[in-house]
Amino acid sequence: MDVLKIATAGSVDDGKSTLIGRILYDTKSLTTDKLEAIETRSKANGFDYLDFSLATDGLVAEREQGITIDVAHIYFSTKTKSYIIADTPGHIEYTRNMVTGASTSQASIILVDARKGVIEQTYRHFFINNLLRVKDVIVAVNKMDLVDFSQEKYEAIKADFETLIEKSDYKEQNITFIPVSALQGDNVVDKSENTPWYTGQTLLEHLEKLDAQDVYEKAQVRFPIQTVIRPKKDEFHDFRGYAGKLYGGDLSVGDEVTILPSLTTSKVKEIYFFDQKFDTAGRGSSCTITLEDDVNVSRGDMIVKSSEKPRVEKQLTATVCWMDSKDLHPGTNYFIQSGSNRILAKVKNINGTIATDFSGEDTSKNALSLNEIGKVQIQLSKPLAIDSYSNNKASGSFILIDSQTNTTSGVGFIE
Repeated sequence: MDVLKIATAGSVDDGKSTLIGRILYDTKSLTTDKLEAIETRSKANGFDYLDFSLATDGLVAEREQGITIDVAHIYFSTKTKSYIIADTPGHIEYTRNMVTGASTSQASIILVDARKGVIEQTYRHFFINNLLRVKDVIVAVNKMDLVDFSQEKYEAIKADFETLIEKSDYKEQNITFIPVSALQGDNVVDKSENTPWYTGQTLLEHLEKLDAQDVYEKAQVRFPIQTVIRPKKDEFHDFRGYAGKLYGGDLSVGDEVTILPSLTTSKVKEIYFFDQKFDTAGRGSSCTITLEDDVNVSRGDMIVKSSEKPRVEKQLTATVCWMDSKDLHPGTNYFIQSGSNRILAKVKNINGTIATDFSGEDTSKNALSLNEIGKVQIQLSKPLAIDSYSNNKASGSFILIDSQTNTTSGVGFIE
């Protein structure tokens, strides 16, 4: 069964948690005790309806304030697909949480309150999805029941958002608009009779038709080595396999490959999925491969097709989202982790911050504070195999780790 990961985004009170709770309720994914707890809590709060946000907001502060603070991961399944929803907070002070939730998602749901329309935070939510190259974005115009399911209001919001789309530099992104009422369930799982003017799919119908494999975008083959397998048993006395996850494209037996950073060449001899052999491994596969030659390959190395070599450089420029309460300044040292490879790096320069409303860059700033996004130049202690993030997400992204506290301080996207 395919697994599809989705991130949600929206301003305060736009109804993200309620939407997810409605999906869980209508797909009968809530356990009996969870449903009873929602009913009891809803009555205690004086509501004459079920407060579906209680299905996702787990922190006490979230339940008390009716807001999402941390990233919550919710799991449910239909007959054809399994889903993981990253319910991310919409507040500007939680930009880092939004980046975390959307970084591994194939699709994103951006909620817009039908009463308020496109606002400043909507710009930021779309900017982050644009930055992270999330392929499918669903714009759910929520709370349509509060505007009498007005087609005119829906079309006005759609037109405003399409103006925002024109600012995007990710032209391959698929944008879908759906009018919904999360509280009442209109066009979430079941088609609504209140919107006869809307002829598109419901939210769940649209998600069901998305190809989960597309989260591993087609690109050049990248196989970062997680571990070297040496059983050291008589049955597999000379076995030497290299395990990891394959990104970008397919890898087949007989393909000529290059090991980075040593630039040693060989050919793929065997491909294993646990104890079974296959001729080809598809992108997104976790597998083990063996090579025809007895070459030196270690954890942190990368195997690529010889005709598809990446850049191997000691310095890079990247867009960095800063996640640490301690500001980022030029001259500071961090560990940079790309895949399973971790090396020492120094921040050479910060070229300014990037506004998340598509208004441009502020080149006067030479530091990054918590939740800010900026252009950063980094010097590496040794060569690293990299691609631009727009060409290959797997080898085009990294995290910065504080060498003293081991805190994940930032996430970067290589230019």
